[in-house]
Amino acid sequence: MSNTKGKKKALGRGLDAILQSPETDITAVDISGNYVAGAIAELDIDKIEANPFQPRTDFDEQNLKELADSISAQGVIQPVTVRKLGFEKYQLIAGERRLRASQLAGLHRIPAYIRVANDEQMLEMALIENIHRHDLNSIEVAISYARLIEECKLTQEKLSEKIGKNRSTISNFLRLLKLPPEIQIAIRDDVISMGHARALITIKDEETQIKLLKKIITEGLNVRQVEALVRDLYTSDTSDKKNTAKSSLPEKYKKTPAELSLMFNSKVSLKRNNKGKGSIVIGFNSDEDLDRILNLIK
Repeated sequence: MSNTKGKKKALGRGLDAILQSPETDITAVDISGNYVAGAIAELDIDKIEANPFQPRTDFDEQNLKELADSISAQGVIQPVTVRKLGFEKYQLIAGERRLRASQLAGLHRIPAYIRVANDEQMLEMALIENIHRHDLNSIEVAISYARLIEECKLTQEKLSEKIGKNRSTISNFLRLLKLPPEIQIAIRDDVISMGHARALITIKDEETQIKLLKKIITEGLNVRQVEALVRDLYTSDTSDKKNTAKSSLPEKYKKTPAELSLMFNSKVSLKRNNKGKGSIVIGFNSDEDLDRILNLIK
């Protein structure tokens, strides 16, 4: 009995030493970044400041309220993770949603794991922890990958090892950041899917990308329909380049086949000779498809 009490007291002294020791202050000269406090501490919420490296920018208010209700009833199940900045001063590494919901629930203290890390290590921990959350949108994940590579000096191979994802998966997410802002917003707001975005990435012309985005939204096109449209655009573009080699197409008509392909949801080719004569050919796959195109023309 006395041995059990002795052990608890020793653990308590150890945790107190962690919380009060100036050696764990971020301003200390030597910080290894490897120290982990095994015990869970109950910290005052107002002693925890926000994480400046938080990659997540959007929190659903309804979901936050539901989590707050759950915390009010059952408490915080999963502790947040913080780093110690100084005596009774902490900075959040991971768990901002839990912290916000706890504040909403009126809690004054929250269970926390305490770590010591420099800024780069903290950013890496926060980003990796957030990447594994199921509720991050694709753009937030892509930004997190980019920041890990750029700010934490990781290669795609090293990042792949750290987060347990294939390099091709990482590359596909990173490519989203090369899309125009309008398309990135549509992905972020779940207006279009990752599949739509991957089809749009293959289009080199930004103006055509935006036009196809609007078409996806207004007509509710699925991913396969968009992929078929992109194939038609690519075929039209290749055909147009072959025709251009024989006869130069005026600049104002160079995008016409792509624009018509989007308009008719079909492959369109444009042929023109040096005298200005030529033809426009609209492809169709069935009588129903032909009737659809004819109705559009009428």
